[in-house]
Amino acid sequence: MKLSRCRTIMAKNKPKSETPRVSRLSPDHFLNRELQALAFNRRVLAQAEDRTVPLLERLKFLTIVSSNLDEFFEIRLSGVKEQIKMGSDAPEADGLRPQQVFTQVTRLAHEIVERQYKLLNDEILPSLAKEGIRFIRRGSWNAQQQEWVRDYFFREMMPLLTPIGLDPAHPFPRVFNKSLNFAVELEGRDAFGRNSRAAIVQAPRVLPRVIKLPAGIAQGANDFIFLTSVLHKHVGELFSGMNVQGCYQFRVTRNSDLFVEEEEVKDLRKALQGELPQRHFGDAVRLEVADNMSEPMTKFLLEQFGLEAPDLYRVNGPVNLVRLMNIPDQVGRPDLMYKLFVPGMPKSVIKSKDLFETIRKGDILLHRPFQSFAPVIEFIRQAAKDPQVVAIKQTVYRTGTDSVIMQTLIDAARAGKEVTVVVELMARFDEEANINWAARLEEVGAHVVYGVVGHKTHAKMSMVVRREEGKLIRYVHLGTGNYHPRTARLYTDFDLLTANETVCADVNEVFQQLTGLGKVTKLKHVWQAPFTLHQRVIDAIDNETRIARSGKPARIVAKMNALLEPTVIEALYKASQAGVKVDLIIRGVCALRPGVAKISENIRVRSVIGRFLEHTRIFHFRNGGEESVYLSSADWMDRNFFRRIELCFPILDAKLKKRVIQEGLKAYLDDNSQSWEMQTDGSYVRRKPGRGSRKRCAQVELLEALR
Repeated sequence: MKLSRCRTIMAKNKPKSETPRVSRLSPDHFLNRELQALAFNRRVLAQAEDRTVPLLERLKFLTIVSSNLDEFFEIRLSGVKEQIKMGSDAPEADGLRPQQVFTQVTRLAHEIVERQYKLLNDEILPSLAKEGIRFIRRGSWNAQQQEWVRDYFFREMMPLLTPIGLDPAHPFPRVFNKSLNFAVELEGRDAFGRNSRAAIVQAPRVLPRVIKLPAGIAQGANDFIFLTSVLHKHVGELFSGMNVQGCYQFRVTRNSDLFVEEEEVKDLRKALQGELPQRHFGDAVRLEVADNMSEPMTKFLLEQFGLEAPDLYRVNGPVNLVRLMNIPDQVGRPDLMYKLFVPGMPKSVIKSKDLFETIRKGDILLHRPFQSFAPVIEFIRQAAKDPQVVAIKQTVYRTGTDSVIMQTLIDAARAGKEVTVVVELMARFDEEANINWAARLEEVGAHVVYGVVGHKTHAKMSMVVRREEGKLIRYVHLGTGNYHPRTARLYTDFDLLTANETVCADVNEVFQQLTGLGKVTKLKHVWQAPFTLHQRVIDAIDNETRIARSGKPARIVAKMNALLEPTVIEALYKASQAGVKVDLIIRGVCALRPGVAKISENIRVRSVIGRFLEHTRIFHFRNGGEESVYLSSADWMDRNFFRRIELCFPILDAKLKKRVIQEGLKAYLDDNSQSWEMQTDGSYVRRKPGRGSRKRCAQVELLEALR
């Protein structure tokens, strides 16, 4: 068995990487990251508010906002609170200090949550009820339903519940992150004469939060009840002889950012396995409670979790709306969902029996989810079975618990191929899945490497080495998105399959860096973080600036998920001042202020929110008419430039370059229905078709063109 390895390079042997630089611009030129993250969630919430969106999809968008907010509190706001706790008063590039950020963010978060639940109760649930999808409150149960619920409680719930009375012998229990709990106010004495006035009931995670009523009990095909309603109805059964004065659901969100001192551990995998269980019990950062919870109980819970009034969120409905995300799958109403589609396939791939032969004839570009992810899976599958293939190398950041590609790599190792997999163990919230895949790969003899200490391996690359006519030939896949079959149907990304010798040589060199030791070597085509990507981006922007100053046309169009790195923003401001036309399509957070007179008046920023999550990173520089086009795994953020292994690769084929510009950029610039334009103050205004102009939606048009 080949041993797994965790790169533990000592500081003196680390290859030289780029050093983050500090912008000299005034804080007025930058927007706050946390506030911009909440602005993004407002745009997602607008999809749930949009009555032209199918009803069950509106419900999904509502739950996506809750899921996004969960992660925001677990990672981003918890970091702000840590800064405050440690007494840090240092401002960010935008000039806001941690306490100021917390105050503004909390106010906006409360506004978003209030809008969420108002939309749920006033519009989404009534509209679903009209369609026969009902969530029946316990006050509306008929006699037959009440009897069924009672039987369900004693049969399915009672054996699993452990009520904990709070007294000196039973202190407040440890409450899991984001778990459903009930605070119960009691009156009276129990069998032992104890006079406890409060108890906590934790809902086991194995119990469904939403229960579909069976035929014969339900009045329609899609009648549901909430688990909270069942427990509220029968909570008295847990406290025999005592009077229940109140029963209230609550949920606490905790700091979930894992910290492992990578350079101090000998085995990163073991260290992570030991740290993962503690994620459930980090410091509390948010308390969500039912809006009818009594003030004494609310105050008691805040004290128990070390929280204050701004951390409290009172909600009129389930404290965890994410649990409603699977409702569309349960009701079977395709008429209330987006229309199903079959992803397209390039003609060259459809006709191909040997994918390697097809790649040799010319590069293959895939634009998912409009086109299928299947050729990427087939690339690995054919490599695993092909007797001429001698080696497969792959990076893994997110791939899911059930991955065809990972299973195929296991099969390839079993078949005797030299399989090397660089598994990023620190991929947030995917650590456990990646640890499990690493163990399974090791069991079959694959080389498993955990990347480079201090740098997450975020590059999406795969390389196949094949013996052809006595020579070893390399084939490469490069992408902007993960090797994840589920997100391949939900996220927009580009994939490139190529046999270009210089590109393949560059990728091989990066794999050598990740698995071996040695100095950084110059790559011909690929820009790589943390070594050259930041400087190459700055150089490309500066080149457009020089061209504009010489009086010639200059343009930059870039699409990404986030723009935060200060010196890149500074370079874009200089380009704007020189007359470069800059169009930025940024899905999420953007710290750049567009449209500022004499600073950024030539810069426009758009955000497109629609059916699919925009995930592509495309960088297009006019470059004097040569039209340089790059795809990347990296956003323009400090972490991507300086603390990750990232790749940015050119599209060299002229036809494919035109495709990327047309499909990945121009279609989105023309969008006037799902596109939001950023204002100078950081707010966003949704674009609408002008009088006499037709409605344009990039995602819809790409579906029609490519499926």
